[in-house]
Amino acid sequence: MLPALAASLVLAAPALAGRRPAPGFEATLPAAPTAAPADGAIFVAAAGYAPLVSGARAQRVGDVLTVILNENTSTAKTSSAKTQRTGSASISATKVGPISIASPPLNGSASGSFNGQGNATQTNSFSGMISVTIAEVRPNGTALVRGEKRMLLAQGKEWIQFSGIVRLADVDAANQIQSGQVADARIEYAGNGTVAQSAREGWLSKFFSYISPF
Repeated sequence: MLPALAASLVLAAPALAGRRPAPGFEATLPAAPTAAPADGAIFVAAAGYAPLVSGARAQRVGDVLTVILNENTSTAKTSSAKTQRTGSASISATKVGPISIASPPLNGSASGSFNGQGNATQTNSFSGMISVTIAEVRPNGTALVRGEKRMLLAQGKEWIQFSGIVRLADVDAANQIQSGQVADARIEYAGNGTVAQSAREGWLSKFFSYISPF
């Protein structure tokens, strides 16, 4: 029992320290501008040029766009099964010619039934805004975006991390896009501190729940 308890304490140590934001969501910096060859022209495309058609719409590595988080999911599942079976048998006295076999009647019956039912429902809702940067532009007109927002509150820390693939054509003039238009989206909202720790089960309670046979 003591080795198991010690192992449980070691496994619980990271939980006591609190969660930390996952790495890999840092802002992506734009590529360093390359020196254009001196050809005597007045127009220099690399010096912050914005075409009239696309304007200042995010389309290059390091550009910032805003993701409107509007996630609503609802699932429901119901299953039921019912079976029933009955049977009976009876044997009574019989006559064979003048001979009568006087025996008490034999009766037998059997029955069985089963009734099972299950229900499961789940509803999730998440809304907000987060600004991300373009980390990679791909030849098919899509881009990998990622970013995070960290907040230091009075009773702990909270953070939102987001990554996914967007179509640059879906980004509007205000450099915004709905989260439902993001492919392979990964959204994480978590935190640590006094409030988050009070909502989690204690390590000792987890240990006894793990070893309990009931």
